[in-house]
Amino acid sequence: MIFHAEEFCQCLFVRELSGETGAETLDAPLLVVLDSSGHAQAQHGEDTYPLTAGLLLLTSGGARVVPDADSHLLAAGFSGQAALALAKGTDGALVSDCGACPMAAQLLASLADDADAAASYRLLCELARADEAHSTLSPLVAQAVVTIRREYASLYGVEELSRQLGVSKGHLVRAFSAEIGTPPGKYLTRVRIDAAKELLSREEYSLEIIATLCGFSGANYLCKVFRRETGLSPAAWRGRHGFKRPGQSATEAEKALFV
Repeated sequence: MIFHAEEFCQCLFVRELSGETGAETLDAPLLVVLDSSGHAQAQHGEDTYPLTAGLLLLTSGGARVVPDADSHLLAAGFSGQAALALAKGTDGALVSDCGACPMAAQLLASLADDADAAASYRLLCELARADEAHSTLSPLVAQAVVTIRREYASLYGVEELSRQLGVSKGHLVRAFSAEIGTPPGKYLTRVRIDAAKELLSREEYSLEIIATLCGFSGANYLCKVFRRETGLSPAAWRGRHGFKRPGQSATEAEKALFV
């Protein structure tokens, strides 16, 4: 085969960082760091970049990431021609509020499950617009994206989101759909499902707890939405990707979800 996808775009690693993991130096031709909660700092060369929830950092050649105690970050390193081209465009380092690349968070999270060349390339295509954040999205839609990412667990829905932003629900839905390409309710659901996947894969929580932490009204509704969005039940998804106590069978692990 003449074309080698990995030479064009390859994900070298995906790491979760938090106050518990501590500071870490990550080296890659292109480093992408997403701050999903709390505060952190990234040191690139002689410069230090403060990060808060919802901010995205792109650097060429890696960085030292220092999370605060309450923070959670997702970092990924890339190589290949596409990654090098994007790294060159960052001029060393670039911090974005994700306004122009609103699906970057979801695509980055998906790499933890399937870090193939196609998924990596999709993310890099989305990140290629990161420096257009302030010109691509209107202030209303940019703030809506940040609010959803920050408050998905407590938002009751688009009605509450529109009240927080001081606009009508209809106006928000029209503006958000036109600029993002999907309604705000659908975007909120995707963020919640990604959060549920993270909890299913990292810790042994019951579905009721996961539903509460991710903003769903209950375990039954979480199961319904999760299956609709992923094609799998939470138990089946955890069986493929998730946490299991040593010595516990897959069947026992799935039953534990319904405790």
